[in-house]
Amino acid sequence: MEWEENVRKVTPYIPGEQPKQQDVIKLNTNECPYAPAPGVWKIAKSFDYGKLRLYPDTDAKKLADALCEYFHIGQEQLFIGIGSDDVLAMAFLTFFNSQKPILFPDITYSFYDVWAELFRIPYEQKKLDEKFQVVKEDYKKENGGIVIPNPNAPTGVWEKIEVIEEIVAANPGSVVIIDEAYVDFGGESCRRLIDKYENLLVVQTFSKSRAMAGLRIGFAMGSSKLIRYLKDAKFSFNSYTMNMLSVELGTEAVRDEKYFKETVKKIINTRERVKKELLNMGFVFPDSMGNFIFASHPGFPAKKLFEELKRRNIYVRYWEKPRIDNYLRITVGTDEEMDILLSNLRDIMEK
Repeated sequence: MEWEENVRKVTPYIPGEQPKQQDVIKLNTNECPYAPAPGVWKIAKSFDYGKLRLYPDTDAKKLADALCEYFHIGQEQLFIGIGSDDVLAMAFLTFFNSQKPILFPDITYSFYDVWAELFRIPYEQKKLDEKFQVVKEDYKKENGGIVIPNPNAPTGVWEKIEVIEEIVAANPGSVVIIDEAYVDFGGESCRRLIDKYENLLVVQTFSKSRAMAGLRIGFAMGSSKLIRYLKDAKFSFNSYTMNMLSVELGTEAVRDEKYFKETVKKIINTRERVKKELLNMGFVFPDSMGNFIFASHPGFPAKKLFEELKRRNIYVRYWEKPRIDNYLRITVGTDEEMDILLSNLRDIMEK
């Protein structure tokens, strides 16, 4: 049809499968296996739902105050969005508007190329080395912007702050976005560099370590100038983005630092134990600093393992893509869930 000639056509991002049945072990979308902080439930029960007839605070100030206090930053250095996907998409729209290609790794979060296609942004995917690490020299060429997840997904590899700073310093003419969705599980955040580099934007989320994927809370930290541009774009697009309940529950999640740290520690301990078990079974993987393990077995095709696990109602993530088509990304669940996974993997391999 004639009208279709003017439709913006893109190949959408495909998230991990969301099984409808209840009796599954779901290790395919890097969700937290534990509930949010106890106070979150208390606030949800006592919340005045009559207030939902009103528009929410456009600045989500209560949540912003909590985040600024937690990270020791100013309000002018913080941007809040509907999950880190919303924050990242808004950053792509705001900052990547030259004719030069933006740069990001070839093995990475598969939403980056989708946003680039959607917003008509030229891009180049730079090949990670054989250890799935960034080749920093690849990011010292002319570009229209840079995006690096740290730790990376799906590999779990964390780049040292010195490497990230070298890339940021080498690109004063473009915005560098560091996507830190998994930073709480290992490594160190780049947020301490935002006062030093005006072109650095650090993005984080409540979806993983704070167990709130269902509420969609993300945020960015950067220079006051970057944040002002982001907010200008946001308020030109949709002023009322963060709903009241998310603000209230998100604020409580930030305030309960003790529970947050205990949850992260449990996940890290389980991850490290499962790494040892998988090594003993012959699996190989990069040293993950995320809440997942990116594992491959030289004797068993990943696709076959994926299919057999799914048949047993155990869901992990598999991509039929170059360089990673013999890897499974396995979310770290509870100790009980991981023991069931390991037992089933042994059974599959023995048969």
